[in-house]
Amino acid sequence: MLGMLTRRKLAAIFALPRLLAQQKMFADAEAYQQFMGRWSRLLAPLFLDFAGTPSAGQFLDVGSGTGELALALAARQPQCRALGIDPSKKYVAFASSRSPDARRVNFETGDAQQLRFTPSTFDACLSLLVFNFIPDPARALRELIRVTKPGGPIAAAVWDYGGQMRMLRLFWDAAVDLDPGADSQDERHMPLCRAGELSALWTRAGLTQVEEKPLDFTMRFSSFSDYWDPFLLGQGPAGAYTRQLDAKRQAALRDELKRRLDPSLALPARAWAVRGLAPLPR
Repeated sequence: MLGMLTRRKLAAIFALPRLLAQQKMFADAEAYQQFMGRWSRLLAPLFLDFAGTPSAGQFLDVGSGTGELALALAARQPQCRALGIDPSKKYVAFASSRSPDARRVNFETGDAQQLRFTPSTFDACLSLLVFNFIPDPARALRELIRVTKPGGPIAAAVWDYGGQMRMLRLFWDAAVDLDPGADSQDERHMPLCRAGELSALWTRAGLTQVEEKPLDFTMRFSSFSDYWDPFLLGQGPAGAYTRQLDAKRQAALRDELKRRLDPSLALPARAWAVRGLAPLPR
């Protein structure tokens, strides 16, 4: 078990400003879409089923990235309008280029920790695969509560990095076996990625009817290259680690992953999802 001080230090590695400034893990929207877009596309419908959003209204997608969640929401709920915010101008531009109808789905730059919106603007607030990267998630959640109408749902999901997100677990287990120093970058150390952590955050913030649930699905790859090549794009902690390896060490990691990958080329994935209702006025 890691001590609390060590865990806090490791969690700080993944704070978004440091990611952007030092390792540029999320600097290329098109590369990220190739790396993680298909995962988000499969997870988004499961997350929306769980989130319990109303059939109509105005919804906020926090950390909208390449737009998968907002686009999925608009496609399944024609009476809704979705606004996605993301700190990256490149991601906002990429997501905007994918919107079929800017009157219903649009994107803008924004910081979850300091939203520009007036209180009770949105019928629901959602966040997919982002809350663990926000430097101060408690502050961000307070902002979501502020801009959500009382009684409206607020939901988020984060990968189960240390367990059943097998694409990344397979990667980091192999990387750490080959290079024990890689453990400090292993995404299993991230905050909010273990059972009960999201629901504890939601409960402390005063949301009501808080529920947490694992969301499970399976990704099937067409070949080993289909699994391996996205890591070479340098996106996310795993991609950044792969990119900084020299050719020999990169080849060793590739070969070890090829040895470990199940011949079926099917990997289970799990995200922990939480939902709660914005508190009613006292």
